[in-house]
Amino acid sequence: MKHLTHIFWLSIAGSLLFCFSALRMAQAQDGGGWAPTAAAKKTGELVTADAIKSHIKFLSHDLLEGRGPGSRGDALAQLYIATQLESLGIKPAAADGGWYQSVPLLGVTTTAPSTINFRRGDSKVQLQHYDDMMAVSGKTEEKVSIKDAELVFVGYGIQAPEYQWNDFKDVDVAGKILVVMNNDPESDPDLFAGRKRLYYGRWDYKYQMAAKMGAAGALIIHTTPSAGYPYQVVQTSWSGEAFELASTSGPRMDLKGWLTEEATIKLMELAGQDLNALRESAQSREFRPVPLGIDLSLDLHCSVREQETGNVLGVIPGTDPSLAKEHVVFMAHHDHLGLAAERNEAGDNIYNGAVDNASGTATLLAMARAIASMPEPSKRSIMFAFVGAEEQGLLGSEHLAANPPIPAGYMASVINIDGMNFLGRTHDLNLIGNGKSNLDSTVEAVAKWQGRVVVPDNKPDAGYYYRSDQFSLAQVGVPGVYLHSGVNVVGKPDGWGKTQLDDWIDEKYHQPSDEYDPTWDLTGAVDDAQLLLQVGLVVAEQEEMPAWVAGDEFELARQAAIANRDK
Repeated sequence: MKHLTHIFWLSIAGSLLFCFSALRMAQAQDGGGWAPTAAAKKTGELVTADAIKSHIKFLSHDLLEGRGPGSRGDALAQLYIATQLESLGIKPAAADGGWYQSVPLLGVTTTAPSTINFRRGDSKVQLQHYDDMMAVSGKTEEKVSIKDAELVFVGYGIQAPEYQWNDFKDVDVAGKILVVMNNDPESDPDLFAGRKRLYYGRWDYKYQMAAKMGAAGALIIHTTPSAGYPYQVVQTSWSGEAFELASTSGPRMDLKGWLTEEATIKLMELAGQDLNALRESAQSREFRPVPLGIDLSLDLHCSVREQETGNVLGVIPGTDPSLAKEHVVFMAHHDHLGLAAERNEAGDNIYNGAVDNASGTATLLAMARAIASMPEPSKRSIMFAFVGAEEQGLLGSEHLAANPPIPAGYMASVINIDGMNFLGRTHDLNLIGNGKSNLDSTVEAVAKWQGRVVVPDNKPDAGYYYRSDQFSLAQVGVPGVYLHSGVNVVGKPDGWGKTQLDDWIDEKYHQPSDEYDPTWDLTGAVDDAQLLLQVGLVVAEQEEMPAWVAGDEFELARQAAIANRDK
């Protein structure tokens, strides 16, 4: 009861602080708008396109071989980051007093049959691995065998009591192969936030729920609209060695996989079903799982090895006796996909990851240089976290959240940088996760000072908030800022910027073609970096820590983290 009372008063206090912060911001705007101090403005101006460009060129160079977790390129990237921070006078911040927080991993390379047979009685459908479906082991074992497991269509595969939604009903799906739709229901704006994708719509949730239900496997139906990217991204992201934290526990299933829409149609025809009719039935709370009468037998052979990556952590201690324990965390992931097993038509097998995320790492290094040059550090401490294995499912940041060098309740906020603008200056910037915390008002004030406007997530159905590292810290209660570049590019016609970014996703996202391009215009990256830097400095100086809006999904985690930070 004492603990609950403590949580209650923390909730009241958080709400009052949020109202006070909003009022203070409104008063500042009425008085002419927010502006940085002279020192903060000068600090921001030290972030330059040349500084960002030079780091990108190194980190995305072929010599680093795509920075795959546990590779030599991964180790080189970590060494480069640590030595850059050391040269700036920034202090190491790992728990052992060094630069590196070890992130133990298990790597699994799955070999699946080139042809996979699905049978219904005497009839069968043959699907080609890679072209029609992807199949990887859900277990860290050398061989995984599935024998005559029946396929069951489970709609979105969601259990959400707060929405009175249960796609499984009372049906026992243990030992079955679940065929699952991507995303979550979006036709009703009052149900699952309408078009805005929640975590229920993420593929990792689908696999977690299938394992929890005792399923033998889950096959997610890929469509470009429901995934937010073309099937080729699934092919590259789910090929080669896959990683998980060595500490991973909980229920597992034998098979994780993806189906193309065309392949799914063939399977439904084999089952005597119509895919569109099944998808339509899944939009209702009354939906029940549909056994398809199709069996799958499959052997997966796996190579399993222990591996390791690392989070590179640095800190600039704060100066205020009461606030220095609290940290503003600037974060970017340093890894990418590494090397493909085979070369493409251009003879390339290196996933350089120049935009994703050499550009974010480079920008954070440029920001670290600027912040380290301040004549006097901020009141709160500033931590720089360069995390690994993001492309494997946010593993580095998950490990950081589970094993923080400081308690999560002392993390004031996280500012995450994952991919930077290469199109030039924009009139707008895209705030991912808008409406979740009172950090929004700070972002909007700094953008207004820059002469720009903040727009909400322009692809809410893509679920971007749950796809990058700020999500890991949000789960332990830390509010964050995560931006995508704007699309209204200065000097370009309407629609030009959106077309360029859509083309990048279609052609270069998680492909070997994501390479450094000397024609990039990084002035927009500089604007975004300077905005994020100013937002971080505001948080580092203000009296109260940022807070989630009342009722947000992460509010209780924040209250618990603060209540337990000195225990």
